Amino acid sequence: MTARMQWMRLAKFGALGLAVVLVIAAVGQLTGAIPRFDLFGTSETDRSQPAVLQSIRDLSRYQAVAGDYQVVVDVEKDVAYVPDVLAGQRTLFVAAGTVTAYVEFSGLNADSIRVSPDGKSVEVDLPRAQLDKPSLDNSRSYVFSQERGFWDRLNSLVETQNQQDFYLKAEEKIAEAAASSGLVERADENTRQMLSGLLTALGYEVTFTDVS
Repeated sequence: MTARMQWMRLAKFGALGLAVVLVIAAVGQLTGAIPRFDLFGTSETDRSQPAVLQSIRDLSRYQAVAGDYQVVVDVEKDVAYVPDVLAGQRTLFVAAGTVTAYVEFSGLNADSIRVSPDGKSVEVDLPRAQLDKPSLDNSRSYVFSQERGFWDRLNSLVETQNQQDFYLKAEEKIAEAAASSGLVERADENTRQMLSGLLTALGYEVTFTDVS
């Protein structure tokens, strides 16, 4: 056997050994038998552009109260007639967020505040409080656990999973909790107390009329 043939034989064995290692690593990561690792190393370069100001809006609302909420979203996706071990997934997503209740003052005008003829009392048309959209805290929102079938694990190697559905479901759950936790009523009361303090300091007796 010539030296060239020996080198070719060694090269074939080396390539075969590397292929076996890569297959074992891929299967191990798919099944969870071994942790994921980066065989060739990766680097990250941030080429994001600076934020650009799109618009400026003057706010005319009084933020009367804020509630902090946490929810665990449990989502399971099954494939009909296929065992879970092969296809399908179940995800537990922990989300934390804040909901603010506010009173919008932009609709008030001169007729909304009526001073009595003797100048001792004032009547105020006060809009009811509203709930703002939940604001999720990304630093405290994360996938807690995830169970996936074989094909879903295989697909995750080449396709990044979209987590937008988890965030949307979390926002929906937090919004429902805020609507039933008395946040609006608390905001109404806080706003009345704030306005009463200001107008009483000016020497007025204050009454409120709720408007929608």
